[in-house]
Amino acid sequence: MSDGADFYVTNVPNRLDRLPWSRFHWLVIIALGIAWILDGLEVTVVGSLAGALADSPVMHLTGAQVGAAASAYLVGAVAGALFFGWLTDRLGRKKLFTITVLVYLVATIACGLSWNFWSFAVFRMITGAGIGGEYAAVNATIQELIPARRRGFTDLVVNGSFWLGAAIGALGAYVVLDPAIMPPEIGWRAAFIIGGVLGFIVLFLRQFLPESPRWLMTHGQPAEAERIVSEIEVRITRETGKPLPPVPPGELRLRTDIKSWFRPGMEALITTYRTQTWLGVTLMAAQAFCYNAVFFTYALILTRFYRVASGHVGLFMLPFAIGNFLGPLILGRLFDTVGRRVMITVTYALSGVLMVLTGWLFVLGWLDAVQQTLAWTVIFFIASAAASSAYLTVGESFPLEVRAIAIALFYAFGTGVGGVAGPSLFGALIDTGSRLSIFYGYLLGGGLMVLAGIVAARLAGNAERRSLEDVAPPLSAVGR
Repeated sequence: MSDGADFYVTNVPNRLDRLPWSRFHWLVIIALGIAWILDGLEVTVVGSLAGALADSPVMHLTGAQVGAAASAYLVGAVAGALFFGWLTDRLGRKKLFTITVLVYLVATIACGLSWNFWSFAVFRMITGAGIGGEYAAVNATIQELIPARRRGFTDLVVNGSFWLGAAIGALGAYVVLDPAIMPPEIGWRAAFIIGGVLGFIVLFLRQFLPESPRWLMTHGQPAEAERIVSEIEVRITRETGKPLPPVPPGELRLRTDIKSWFRPGMEALITTYRTQTWLGVTLMAAQAFCYNAVFFTYALILTRFYRVASGHVGLFMLPFAIGNFLGPLILGRLFDTVGRRVMITVTYALSGVLMVLTGWLFVLGWLDAVQQTLAWTVIFFIASAAASSAYLTVGESFPLEVRAIAIALFYAFGTGVGGVAGPSLFGALIDTGSRLSIFYGYLLGGGLMVLAGIVAARLAGNAERRSLEDVAPPLSAVGR
């Protein structure tokens, strides 16, 4: 090396990417991917329990306070993503995906023990911080442990599992709020405490996962990275009963004089990876606005324009949630075969066009509540794959040393835009009582999705079946 710094040679990425699918990879998906199910559960459960929180003899929450608690959750999620994302890149994946689920489970149990609005809002904020931190730590770890040939499909399905949590939350609320099963005051508290119990199960499963060898190799711990990969190889050989495929040729030369990559990483986001940054911003903003605009006003459209009883809204939410999960599940493999650029472009643009078309049918009054729900389900079957691909793109487009904080930054940006601008705008449009005014909102949301598709056609790379280090070389790589 010209600067005289020490380096070492490793083939850890190739060894991980050539591994056959095994029970080890299923453990990675289940132990880590459940974070999105918990997020979907948390987001849905508060809306479903709003009536019980208002009727509670202890809480007496107003509609404004329920909304404020939801906002506190979003604020916590943004802050948690940024803080824990920074720590994930600095201290390691395993430490942080353990800490974040611990924060979540303690806070959500505390929500079930709340005694007034302020205690509930604070605990919801801390719950959001745990879930926000999960997005950075878990997404980075999954991408680094899953073989390259299946990374796209796996990441899309894991992100799409948010909607399994939403469906579970909608159905679970009916159970815990059924006075024939338990008193309502106990029921809403049990809903939160059950989430904490699930967190303990996740915490137990994660103890069997190793630190990311990719993180270790770029943070001056080559011997530990090699040891962990060897243990994974022995484990998978034992599970499959077959010899492993030969290691493909190709090695990395990485620096060992590691201090902190945060500042160089942030500089790289706006210089070397400026194109990827613009792409990530566009994809995240479009999907966040589109999703939150519809999702957070879903009940208002059904109750005000289609006269659906508020108690029956959950039944209309269920097919919507299922469609959102099936989209990544069915379309996800195409992101690894047809390719990232084509599929990102098609899913964004097509869902945007369908949203505008559905909005126009809504203006004309040609849809009833069932048909409207069916149209939304079809749109978001496609849009869900698009939204999940945004997280996939952000995760694999940047160097390993700043992968978690990059995911956190874009997640925070998307949550801020979608969580504030989208619902606020659509709520104001719904208050006008004009279908045409609401159509303008759908036109904006659909237009942003189409624009994102056009940007993806120009800027998205072909990362399918390529190692992460080939897509974005580590900052610590010698000869970059």
